[in-house]
Amino acid sequence: MLSIAVATLMASLMPSAELTVKPSDWPQFRGPHRDAISPDTGLLQQWPENGPKKLWTISGIGGGYSTVSVVDGVVFGTGQKEGKECIYALKESDGSLLWNTPFADSQKVGYGDGPRSTPTYSAGKLYVVSCNGTLACVNATDGKVDWSVNYVSDFGGRIQSWGYSESVLVDGNKVIGTPASASAALVAFDAKTGKVIWKTAVKNPGGASGYSSAVKAEVGGIPMYVTLLGDAGGVVGVHAKTGKLLWQYNRIMNGTANIPSPIVSGDLVFASTGYAQGGSALLKLIPKAGRVEVKELRYYPAKELQNHHGGMVLVDGYVYMGRGHNNGLPTCVELKTGKITWAEDAGAFRGNGSAAIAYADGRVYLRYQNGMMTLIAANPKEYEPISGFKLPEPSGKPSWPHPTIANGKLFIRDQDKLHCFVIKNPI
Repeated sequence: MLSIAVATLMASLMPSAELTVKPSDWPQFRGPHRDAISPDTGLLQQWPENGPKKLWTISGIGGGYSTVSVVDGVVFGTGQKEGKECIYALKESDGSLLWNTPFADSQKVGYGDGPRSTPTYSAGKLYVVSCNGTLACVNATDGKVDWSVNYVSDFGGRIQSWGYSESVLVDGNKVIGTPASASAALVAFDAKTGKVIWKTAVKNPGGASGYSSAVKAEVGGIPMYVTLLGDAGGVVGVHAKTGKLLWQYNRIMNGTANIPSPIVSGDLVFASTGYAQGGSALLKLIPKAGRVEVKELRYYPAKELQNHHGGMVLVDGYVYMGRGHNNGLPTCVELKTGKITWAEDAGAFRGNGSAAIAYADGRVYLRYQNGMMTLIAANPKEYEPISGFKLPEPSGKPSWPHPTIANGKLFIRDQDKLHCFVIKNPI
């Protein structure tokens, strides 16, 4: 790896022009629309026996469980090095370092090792959260920190067992963060200055939060942000313009960690949590007199259907997900009914532990905790495994970061290393 001094020199030579987000880039956690779907096409429909060709592997990015974002030929990520949590930029073509910037002190949390937050790119800036709740705005071309706030000291938040882990949502001029305190469950910050635009008060947000990452939706003409808070806070929707709490639902919440981003499609919400206390629910949102009524259409206790922390993806009306606490048993659920169409307990190419999920070009990608990468068909009628391979050079720690799929490449982070595989079909 290049030294930080050399990286700083390189950064000074970089053009100051704003990066341009390409259609097949991956500018934030879970992709262009925060739904774990890549618009990339022409990808391999089946991998070679030992996996797709590896373009490069780099080390020295620091420890952590976050994934990377990709914009205009640049890869952005976070890592912990020398007592600091850092944000860095790499060349997409070869993984060489462009710049590295410390933005927060390391925080001692369970499964230490560093940040969980994926940088969110918008209009030339990156927005990232540290385990200790520092939200920083960083210039994407040189790594300079423009502004920062802290969820704990500035908003009364509390650091949870595994640290703040959200990847913030940027919506126009607003950055949506989740301090999860009673007076500031969610906060909208001005993207340019960091000044507070609004705060959402929730009587009991369930204590610490920050594991889930918010998504935007619109129901009945009402724009809203949807996310998970702590156990008592539940799944919530807040008005995008005012921060007013519109609705809550907490039947599926657990007292340990509520993690997967909810899926919102039209007026339907599908949410799931794990830890054997959570479960899954299909909800219908009904706008009424400035608020939103929540109707439960289907509920599954945790023993029947729960997603630990790998997330879920909606493809052509069906939700694909890993099922079970600390498990990634492949499962498909019809969104409009909440009915489980298939649930696999074994099968070819299946790994062990939780499975992080993504989708591209007719295929569902599952990255298992033990380092197994599995490719399955997005087939709502039956489980159809296609290919699988074990990730190289395993760190020996849980293999949790979500897959990033961009520009015909698959990016997989494992602690101090980042792998880049070519998944574009050469034909």
